[in-house]
Amino acid sequence: MECIHRFYWNDGGRSSCGFVGLAGDCVTRAISIATGLAYRDVYNELSMLSGKSPRAGMVDSITAQYLISRGWERQSTTGVLVEDFLVPVGTSIIECHKCRRGNGHVFAVIDGVLHDTWDPREELAYEVTAQWTPGPNGVVQRGNGTQARRHENDLTQAEFEKIIQRLRAIDNTARNHASTESERENALRMMQSLLMRHNLTRQDITGEEVDGTTQHTRLACAVNGSRALAWEKDLAFYVTDHIFPLTQWYYNRQGHRTVFFFYGPKFDVDNALQLFRELLLTIASAAKLLYGGYARGSGASYAEGYVASLPKSTLAEGVIRDLECATRSAYSLIQQRALSVQETAREWLDLECGIRLVKGYRRTRDFHDPAAEGLGRMHGAQHQVTVPDRKLRLGVNPPPK
Repeated sequence: MECIHRFYWNDGGRSSCGFVGLAGDCVTRAISIATGLAYRDVYNELSMLSGKSPRAGMVDSITAQYLISRGWERQSTTGVLVEDFLVPVGTSIIECHKCRRGNGHVFAVIDGVLHDTWDPREELAYEVTAQWTPGPNGVVQRGNGTQARRHENDLTQAEFEKIIQRLRAIDNTARNHASTESERENALRMMQSLLMRHNLTRQDITGEEVDGTTQHTRLACAVNGSRALAWEKDLAFYVTDHIFPLTQWYYNRQGHRTVFFFYGPKFDVDNALQLFRELLLTIASAAKLLYGGYARGSGASYAEGYVASLPKSTLAEGVIRDLECATRSAYSLIQQRALSVQETAREWLDLECGIRLVKGYRRTRDFHDPAAEGLGRMHGAQHQVTVPDRKLRLGVNPPPK
């Protein structure tokens, strides 16, 4: 027995199977990860058992019926937070609920690693109600990726992806003008046979839909103290508004600490959290060396000035003024896409994590040191903000000199 020691982002194969849109599909996802079965197969079987789509969740009785039929066993438990819960070696499925609101959640654990699209340990508010473990004849995904005792008609996620890749290759041959007439006819016949055998459609192999699926996540960064400082909030705003505009943030007080949460597209959230931590450590260390602290007094003024003067754009103002109308239209389209992604992320946060954000206001401190703030602005203006392995995005590049 051991505590969960790491989080690994895993959607259970939902995006690989061609599913798009938002879903509160934690039951389907957890079962697919723990058993190694294809997400589509689990989704369809749960839908048949319940008589409705499992994208909005699944009642405990249907979940139990499915897992018992696969040789899994349930053990009830109460009063233990997820982060303190001891999981067995191997694979298990954990049921938990939020202490105050009672929202339920299900996730898979493999060899002490939590596999999910977000980490419920971050909130310190989820209690474990039960855990499922495979019995002697249970269908289970081992930590090394092997699977034990599968049903005859079960299709693993790896096998499903191989079939999809093969179908796409055949489809490319059929649509290739360089192929001969006989090659195209053979490709179409082979594709039709595979589609019927595995109960698939052409939509399932459309690469554009699969590749265009946005993968969401939420990650947390704990800071010292039970109250979020003004410059810490300004820093979170800077990272999400100026560097990674597709991500969003909020903060919450949990006991003796404050936690900043970043949510949105997975790749952007990973990098936003990394950059926030780096800047947070840099600014706090500088304020502490110069003024002995960063939470109040001159140290806080220095940190506020530092954040306020961080570089806001990678394009010179003169370049932006000289942009043509077509380029401005491109920026408008990019802005519309960013707003759409942000709205989708807020819906995902509500549907998947059970969180609806509200705005709150607090009175700021009275003391202010203009000299310390000026020094912070000077240092912040000299800071070079770099993001490792940052993906290139559609945008405007300055014209060559």
